[in-house]
Amino acid sequence: MSADETRTPLADIPAELRDAFDRYERAVLANDLEVLDRMFAPGADTLRGDGAGLLVGHDSISAFRGVRGGVPPRTIERIEYRPFGDDLALLVSISRYRGGGTGLQTQLWQRLDAGWRISAAHVTPRAQALDRSVWRTVGDPLFQGAWEGPLEGLTVAVKDLFAIKGYRIGAGNPTFLESARAETTTAPAVTDLLRGGASLRGIARTDEFAYSIAGDNAHYGTPPNGALPGALPGGSSSGPATAVATGQAEIGLATDTAGSVRVPASYQGLWGLRTTHDLVPRQGLLPLAQSFDTVGWLTRDGDTMQRVVDWCLSYDGSASTESVFGESGEDLPWRFVVPDEVLDAVEPDTRAAFDALLARLAASDDPPVLRRIEIGALDDYFEPFRTVQAAEAWRNNADWLRAHPGATGAAVAERFRIASEVTPDAEAAARARLEELSQHVQELVRDAVLILPTVPGPAPTRTADSARIDVVRQATLRMTTPAAIGGLPALSAPLLTVPSRQGPAPVGVCVVSRSGTDIALVRLARRIAATLSPERRTS
Repeated sequence: MSADETRTPLADIPAELRDAFDRYERAVLANDLEVLDRMFAPGADTLRGDGAGLLVGHDSISAFRGVRGGVPPRTIERIEYRPFGDDLALLVSISRYRGGGTGLQTQLWQRLDAGWRISAAHVTPRAQALDRSVWRTVGDPLFQGAWEGPLEGLTVAVKDLFAIKGYRIGAGNPTFLESARAETTTAPAVTDLLRGGASLRGIARTDEFAYSIAGDNAHYGTPPNGALPGALPGGSSSGPATAVATGQAEIGLATDTAGSVRVPASYQGLWGLRTTHDLVPRQGLLPLAQSFDTVGWLTRDGDTMQRVVDWCLSYDGSASTESVFGESGEDLPWRFVVPDEVLDAVEPDTRAAFDALLARLAASDDPPVLRRIEIGALDDYFEPFRTVQAAEAWRNNADWLRAHPGATGAAVAERFRIASEVTPDAEAAARARLEELSQHVQELVRDAVLILPTVPGPAPTRTADSARIDVVRQATLRMTTPAAIGGLPALSAPLLTVPSRQGPAPVGVCVVSRSGTDIALVRLARRIAATLSPERRTS
């Protein structure tokens, strides 16, 4: 049968179906969430997909629409209709946008008791030069790296905190960007990647002043989660993480103060390494809290992460590392300690998945030594960390904030307000406590490696209220701060999958080792992944 023989004239679309399609289109343009909810079939099998991923179930689709906002003005230029029976039909429509460009909607309509409803849809939006929630500026490439080297062919998304010659640092805030001066040099952490053969794809978004771990930004929007549509991306390295997760770059150059590499890595199914504190110099990096700020990287697989650390942390070849941290060739012991307090703090599904992972390791052909330990109440780490971080964040930014009242989003403004109230006595007491805690954490990894879930659970939905987000934020920081206090390398690898409202979601497994063993830590994490994989793969 030819294509012409299967084609059904537009005039043959049942009147009720055409009315339903027109009602849906009007609701899309008006962002009428109540009507849009009614136009999608109820139940857990309804589908909606686009370039950001697949949403399964009416509730997930409804949650996504709640944060998407309306679509730009458009008209329907063409509709193709294919009936599959009296109660099932396919409509494919082309949209012409008033601002230019076309889009495509593919919808499977089903006649239910309540009338025609969409049971599956795929949307192809008009082409965009760049997603401004992910990128500040982008090129192909923005800067060409060395033509040869171990990182040849890889592209880099740089968090908007690093100096790049000729560009301003924006720190996730448009007013700060306007008030900044163009940089005269490029940060060593950037030049190391370029010298290795990687090219700079662009400057990617950050949460304002890196003072968040959710990944949202009041000025530029929230980058999509490349692994879980409708969920928060994780911050403050949200832009580089999303760029890597969605295939727009192979490497994210980021920072981790209290989890800003590890959290988005966990939320988006990436490999994320927080390096040993002061191992990679922070020249050309806008600080949040110097006592904890650390350079890190995000990649989609362990092999790429290994290439990055082997180059950037090779002590005889990299301008950005110091030789005092040891030899890159040493291996870490195949011996792990599991902190009880962290397991008690995670969500039940995460705990079940992590326990199953430990059981698989123990039953493997290459079983490690596993031991449970107590590290002390997590609040004992979080509270002094938060005090010192806040004091340093306020000192670094107070003058600018006073000169630009109202320039930050509400959540970040509130954090800075709290930070402004930290007294010198409170900071001094917190620093004294941190010295003790740092020694304790370093002792824990003297002859073993900490292993724990990276975060309490999967990424929260973008529609979660601010109170819920803050609860998740504080629970997350209680898990991520011990490594920061110890100045230790910590790597999150995407080794867990747990159920979530949006569907199966990634959760990272974090390994933490002694200072200066960053390269060996990546090798160890790849060994864990290989041991768990039936195919014995390393990425």
